[in-house]
Amino acid sequence: TRLLKRRQTKKDKLLPKDYIQRSPPPSKEMASKKLNMNVLVFSPHPQPLSKMERGGVLSPTAKITKVGTPLRPGEGPGVRTSTSSLVQESGVMPIKSGIIGGAGYTGGEVIRILLNHPHVELAFIHSRSNAGKQIHAVHQDLTGDTDIKFTNTLADCNVLFLCLGHGESKKFLEENKVTPSTKVIDLSHDFRHGEKIGDREFVYGLPEFQREEIRKANNVANPGCFATTIQLGLLPLAKAGLLTEVHTTGITGSTGAGQKLQDATHFTWRANNVSAYKTLSHQHMNEINQTLKKLQPQFDEALHFVPWRGDFTRGIFVTSVLSSSLSLDEAKKLYREFYSGHPFTFVCEEMVDIKQVVNTNKCLIHLEKIGNKLAIHSVTDNLLKGASGQAVQNMNLMFGFPEDAGLKLKGSVF
Repeated sequence: TRLLKRRQTKKDKLLPKDYIQRSPPPSKEMASKKLNMNVLVFSPHPQPLSKMERGGVLSPTAKITKVGTPLRPGEGPGVRTSTSSLVQESGVMPIKSGIIGGAGYTGGEVIRILLNHPHVELAFIHSRSNAGKQIHAVHQDLTGDTDIKFTNTLADCNVLFLCLGHGESKKFLEENKVTPSTKVIDLSHDFRHGEKIGDREFVYGLPEFQREEIRKANNVANPGCFATTIQLGLLPLAKAGLLTEVHTTGITGSTGAGQKLQDATHFTWRANNVSAYKTLSHQHMNEINQTLKKLQPQFDEALHFVPWRGDFTRGIFVTSVLSSSLSLDEAKKLYREFYSGHPFTFVCEEMVDIKQVVNTNKCLIHLEKIGNKLAIHSVTDNLLKGASGQAVQNMNLMFGFPEDAGLKLKGSVF
């Protein structure tokens, strides 16, 4: 691509680093059309404007967004070993990311995604217990993918992922100075209910619920895995004011309990076994009700949730049942219209299953109508759409990247 400096007018004085990334000069065919661009990306190394803008080829409604920072002297494509080849070839400096709690399940998934993200560089990966070790010594599937080592010190970054246990994120922010300009994405439940720390206020990070608020946020509280899967099954009804009393069951894989060894994740107990836990008292019920009541303020019915432990490692299958006067076709239409424009949530004609979504950031939904009851089945990967994938989705929104950047992941059906 040619990197061109935007024309400076008398009325519009731009900063010295105010640059945009442009395409090569237009062909004769292109010159006769206006390009349908929504976003132009600031980048270094200016050159005079091409005929593309002077001739009015760019759409007058195109918006300009600053992404990343200019390359420093001596840097160029291929210099940074911790970024993806897409970033290295682009010549545009990626944003810097840091991960706290990089040795756990969610931290490992964030690492895997960001190593191949086209706009992100991993600045550091923090782990007190593994400092000095190669990343692939803990996440062995990353052998050959990176030479980064865990560290127990912090460095400057544009975005910080807190992949810590519940209660640990708040403690970390209290004990460590994080630059005010650094955006924070917390994967614990510490800030999901409007909690704040210092001047940091957190926005609840469910994109299908409040995408525009996330775009403007400096700090995001990532939803829980069960909360995400249940809410995506109920949001369209709540938005339409059609929620009634809900009965929900959901089964989750063992990774939902975290990496720490415990009786409920021991192989000899978990294998070939299913069990219920936290019946009608799961911690995610509060954030679910919080969201549903924002969409349907008059909703005062109960949501009865019984979670189950499954004998598999990852994935969530949820079924919610409620009374509804909608026909099946009306319900499908409602759901498809609600999720149109959202890149990861889909309404399926056939019954869904966990294998369809494992290793992806998708949520698949299937609807059934039996008598006056509407059954909503929703499936996600608890570590991706239920945690790390959604965290990166939120980061994309916060920095003006395409919402699905770095998240076009391959599922493992077989």
